[in-house]
Amino acid sequence: MPRGQKSKHRTRTRTHTREKRHQSHGDSQSNEGVQSPEAQEESPISSSPALEGNTQSLSAPESTSTFQESCGASSTTIITSDISGTRSDEGENSQDEENLYFSEPLPSSESECLDILTMKVSLLEQFLLYRYKMKQPIMKEDILNIIGQNYKDHYSEILKQACEHIEIIFAVDLKEIDSTGHSYDLVSKVKLPNNGRVRAGRGLPKTGLLMTVLGVIFMKGNCAAEEDIWKFLGMMRVYAGRKHFIYGEPRKLITKDLVRLQYLEYRQVSNSDPPRYELLWGPKAQAETSKMQVLEFLAKVSDTVPSAFSTRYEEALRDEEERVQARRSARHYCYSQYVL
Repeated sequence: MPRGQKSKHRTRTRTHTREKRHQSHGDSQSNEGVQSPEAQEESPISSSPALEGNTQSLSAPESTSTFQESCGASSTTIITSDISGTRSDEGENSQDEENLYFSEPLPSSESECLDILTMKVSLLEQFLLYRYKMKQPIMKEDILNIIGQNYKDHYSEILKQACEHIEIIFAVDLKEIDSTGHSYDLVSKVKLPNNGRVRAGRGLPKTGLLMTVLGVIFMKGNCAAEEDIWKFLGMMRVYAGRKHFIYGEPRKLITKDLVRLQYLEYRQVSNSDPPRYELLWGPKAQAETSKMQVLEFLAKVSDTVPSAFSTRYEEALRDEEERVQARRSARHYCYSQYVL
């Protein structure tokens, strides 16, 4: 066979093999009963009537990245659809991870380059969440392999976009855990057990749901009716009694697990008949986060700034000042005791 025909034949063979692999991967997900991406798409914060009349509505996040705007791609959909289908079997998960590494496409136009950069962000998000779920360190070398040699000049922007999207959905931050080995981990914004998993074992972080509930409570005047919580979470397609692929059974997580861990307080409304319930911040939430931090989280997922929520922003500022004064008083007391 002539050399040119052999080259074409090998190219077609590789393409066919890759298509079969992706088709097999998709079939195995569908056989497990995984919902469609449209059904699973999560909007961490959406405009909700549950907050109307109290403060400005929180809007769905929008990417500020140039290449994200150009392509109009939603990495949230890609994250939730792919990670939800990730199996608990470590061997098959390893195969899923290997599928992230493939021959790097070369763009033929500027628009195609933007598409590839957007794809790189989504692939990196999937990789970071996979390593988190499997409790494996995130190595800088692996990040560079995913970004690829041809796009190393975009390293900072791709990593920033991936981390921002994960932060918005899961409320975790990428932090360096070993400067010598250049390894990183996704760290929960509050000190939930198992770094945001609530219970021991593998899984995705529950911190995003907790921060969202804390935010709704704050926006509702530091005490929110349970029906307002579920009305708001319904905008995120999180429903009481319906198992969620990230949060499990949300009602149990919110009214049992997070209450037991003292991040939320769940109590019956006085003199309510039939009984109605409300939620407040628990002592752990008050100790490990602040109104300003929660407001900053809500602002980030709403693609705005904390001061846009003017009334709550002023309250958060007062809370920060009180916390500073309390720390100063505590240090002064310790110093005086030491001197005496």
